[in-house]
Amino acid sequence: MKWLRRPSWFALLLTAVSALLFIRLGVWQLHRADEKEAILRRYATAETAAPRDFAAVASNPPVDAFARVDVQGEYLADRLYLLDNPKHDQRGGVEVYAPFRPRSGDRLLLVDMGFLPGNGTDQAPQLPALPTGPQQLHGLYVPAPGVGYAMGGNALTRQTHWPKTTIYLDLAQIGSDLGTALYPRVLSLDAEPSSIYVREHTIDFSAMPPARHRAYAFQWFTFAVAVVVILLVLHRRRPSRPDKP
Repeated sequence: MKWLRRPSWFALLLTAVSALLFIRLGVWQLHRADEKEAILRRYATAETAAPRDFAAVASNPPVDAFARVDVQGEYLADRLYLLDNPKHDQRGGVEVYAPFRPRSGDRLLLVDMGFLPGNGTDQAPQLPALPTGPQQLHGLYVPAPGVGYAMGGNALTRQTHWPKTTIYLDLAQIGSDLGTALYPRVLSLDAEPSSIYVREHTIDFSAMPPARHRAYAFQWFTFAVAVVVILLVLHRRRPSRPDKP
């Protein structure tokens, strides 16, 4: 190629490494988009699946699926946990969790009662009383919300009144607070028209939905093309000017 000057080995190496890095990042973003879409499909499939007995999946839930279960037992009276960082509503609010003792289980099951919208103030919403006596619950047996960066230590041990409030949900900390072990997942209850709680069987990917991952992938692939174009432009031969008389 007469129009191109031979680039140095350093320029070639830098361009190759940069392009491969950008391509790898783009492929990773595509994989993340596919993973999140697969999770959303599994949630949609679980909502219409026939319920299973909780004891069959309690300790060893399926890794690649979300089980819809029936479970019988009783709530622990007046033991509620409020997760105060969900983003369901612009007025604020809390996700309410209640410990539940399955009739045939050896641990406690944490039940996601649902989201309770706020009232526009810093005060916690008014909580309805837990049902008493034997209960039969239906819902999805799902992983607990991600902890993220747990800063400030265990805030539950410093609270002496119920309900207790937390900005992240750690099953180990809640089990320690209750003095007993918990099952590895939580029960997200099915929606009920008569319930005050807002219940949605989905994972909140609003901050980074699959479409945004694909947009970032396109951006990384564009960077890969850009570094190659920059190499070619910088090493293009310029036409020689004729000597002046």
